[in-house]
Amino acid sequence: MNNHQKWTLALFPNARARRLLLMLTSVLVFWVIYFSAKDHTKFIFSLRNPLYLNHWNIFRKSFPEALLDLEASPTETELRIKGIMEKLDQLMPPRPFTNITTTTSAKHSRATILNPQGTYCRGDQLDVLLEVKDHLGHRKQYGGDFLRARMFSPALKAGASGKVTDFNNGTYLVSFTLFWEGKVSLSLLLIHPSEGVSALWRARNQGHDKVVFTGRFANGTSQVFSQCGLTPHSNAELCEYLDYRDQEAFYCVRPPHVPCEALTHMTTRNANISYLSKKEWSLFHRSNMGVEIMKNFNPIKVLPCNKSENIETKCQLGMKSPFPSGYTVERRWITVFCKQMELNERKNTNDCLKRKLIYLMGDSTLRQWIYYLQNAVKTLKVFDHHGVGVFKTHVLLDAERHTLIQWKKHSHPFVTQQLFSVKDENYIPREIDQIAGDDGTVIVITLGQHFRPFPIKIFIRRAINIQKAIERLFLRSPKTKVILKTENTREMYLNAELFSDFHGHIQNLIMRGIFEGLNVGVIDAWDMTIAYDTRNVHPPDYVIGNQINMFLNYIC
Repeated sequence: MNNHQKWTLALFPNARARRLLLMLTSVLVFWVIYFSAKDHTKFIFSLRNPLYLNHWNIFRKSFPEALLDLEASPTETELRIKGIMEKLDQLMPPRPFTNITTTTSAKHSRATILNPQGTYCRGDQLDVLLEVKDHLGHRKQYGGDFLRARMFSPALKAGASGKVTDFNNGTYLVSFTLFWEGKVSLSLLLIHPSEGVSALWRARNQGHDKVVFTGRFANGTSQVFSQCGLTPHSNAELCEYLDYRDQEAFYCVRPPHVPCEALTHMTTRNANISYLSKKEWSLFHRSNMGVEIMKNFNPIKVLPCNKSENIETKCQLGMKSPFPSGYTVERRWITVFCKQMELNERKNTNDCLKRKLIYLMGDSTLRQWIYYLQNAVKTLKVFDHHGVGVFKTHVLLDAERHTLIQWKKHSHPFVTQQLFSVKDENYIPREIDQIAGDDGTVIVITLGQHFRPFPIKIFIRRAINIQKAIERLFLRSPKTKVILKTENTREMYLNAELFSDFHGHIQNLIMRGIFEGLNVGVIDAWDMTIAYDTRNVHPPDYVIGNQINMFLNYIC
């Protein structure tokens, strides 16, 4: 009897225990052989490098965990996505479209001021009844038109959004709160008729291939390019970049003799693919988009009437943001639901930012904050985070006041023709998970513009995953401050199928619904950019400055 047999008898004197040990050992040997035979290289490589091969590794689970996830049917997230989709489908039912003459006409529709007066008082509500008709003058029997209401006074550089209520029978109530005194003009734009809305909704959810992703793989001193995407479009061998927990996925066709970990950069372009018919495209001609319904209305006169605004409650996280949430006069944004402090002076801003770690997570509309703060707060210095191009990580530091402000782009989908790195990015939920948090930590999130060309389920899933990550953050650090900057409006006459503000409007509704009840602050960039009438994906500096002022009010 050798030493090994003696040790075994000593440790397991019971024959039944020895048989059980032999059985378990055989099973273990079987699985090692199975995995080695299935993918020997990947298996051995993963044994040598269990952690931090690249940013995707934190997404990978062991085989049993992944199997459990795939077999879980359906998950809570899937049920939530299904419920949201059902509500959205009810909101935008299919509308028959045979001829443009039967669609909503701004020219033939009729807007009527209810209970008109010669003059109004500041703070009054003015209501307009809209009855929509088609191009033949026939009254429409259903709603669903995408409308934008705005009041403005050019001499005062003043503007505010109006609120549109759809009665789903061809009539709408458009409500304006008269926030300032003077001559006020009213605007009601027909952005898309209901038939166009229905076509956009159907087309959006039909395919992932309206944008082409091209990945760059580093292969020694050479580079290899390969097609990538949010869904597998090829029968070729694929690199799968998977987040099993959050059910997020990205794929690339694997270049020959190049490991999947060699993916370093990405670029995109619009594909020559459309899910709209030629007849439907006529609805999105420039002449049929953003048409004024109230162009024959004279300005109304608003008097002060000795009414004063008395808002005593300071702006705080968790406050419900109404619509409209504010208005602009002389380009200054004034909130209507909380008391605002002006923090534009350098000392006030520096005191507010002292000992703050601020993480900006999202798209380039949030990167604009970095550029603005760099110019507005001279003590903030740029820290070169290396990388190439405008989509690299941006960092501002004030070492004396222990202030750090960082912007990182959200991960896929990110739509730009410029080459950007995928090595220094992560999905926002994973970024949040890596932040310890404390009362000096602030997270600002914005999401939307890059999701518009893709099926809405991708956006819904990401929003739910972010909500869950924020809940986990609040469990370990309830004092960490989180602020949502909503998506803003953009250019009106771009490719409507990919970038229409209708898509942004729906995403805003989704974000508000998912984030409802969370102790977060809301900066309503959608409301702001309607009030300012910017119509630019990157609003001008005076809008960015007012967003940042609102942000400072939340955190100071």
